[in-house]
Parts: sequence; C-alpha cells; structure tokens
Amino acid sequence: MSTPPGPQAVLHQPELPLATVNGEPWLALPQDLYIPPDALELVLESFEGPLDLLWYLIRRQNFNVLDIPIAEVTGQYLRYIEMMQKMRIELAAEYLLMVAILADIKSRMLLPKPASEDLEQETDPRAELVRQLQEYEIFR
Repeated sequence: MSTPPGPQAVLHQPELPLATVNGEPWLALPQDLYIPPDALELVLESFEGPLDLLWYLIRRQNFNVLDIPIAEVTGQYLRYIEMMQKMRIELAAEYLLMVAILADIKSRMLLPKPASEDLEQETDPRAELVRQLQEYEIFR
C-alpha cells in the first residue's frame, strides 16, 4: 500500500522588474503606457529596460535627460533596426523619432544659451519635448 502524497511546496518565482532605473527595480507597468512585445530594450548605466518606459519617465520628468548617453542609445537603436528590418519597420520608425528628439533636447540643454534681452521667449527644452510628444500622440 502506498501512502498519500504529503503537502507539496508551491514555488513562487520572484517578480522580474520591468526595468532598472538608477539601480532600482521598476516593477509595475504604468496603466497609461503600452509597451509592444518587440520593444527596443536599452541597456545603459542609469536605465535598463524598454525605450517606451524611458520615454514615459522623461515625459513625466521622472528621469533626467542629461543622464542618457545618446551615442549608446543610437548604437543600440541601429542594432535593433538591423534585427527588426524584416519584422516591424513602423515600430522602428517611431523609435527613430523618439531618439532624434532625445538627442535634440539633450544637445539644447548642454549648449550655452545665447545672451538674450527677452528671457521670457526662452523655453525649457523639456517643455518643448512635452509639447512635441502631445502633438505626436494625436497622430500615433
């Protein structure tokens, strides 16, 4: 006669982070963010995760654009393009727009501001990014 099996241990696998932001795990996907299954995954010193999440954090001013090595993002994007060339060129084009705007904003923040008598006309590049993103979302 065999003995009935005893209670079985239930193994729980720890939840994997969606991303790592400044060394801290980012576990939850924001409710107002969609990340495609084949999204570009960036591996940077201060951020590791999908470009869509990085973009989201910058828009919400939860991530400093100056912490982004644009050359590294561009290199990873080009490798992504090679991989995605036959699969989803539309998504790759959206990421090109995101990377181009990030490079533009960072360059404006790093360059000295021209002396101007009318300081009210100067705009924060991040505010311009938010405006462009809102305009882009209409067409997306």
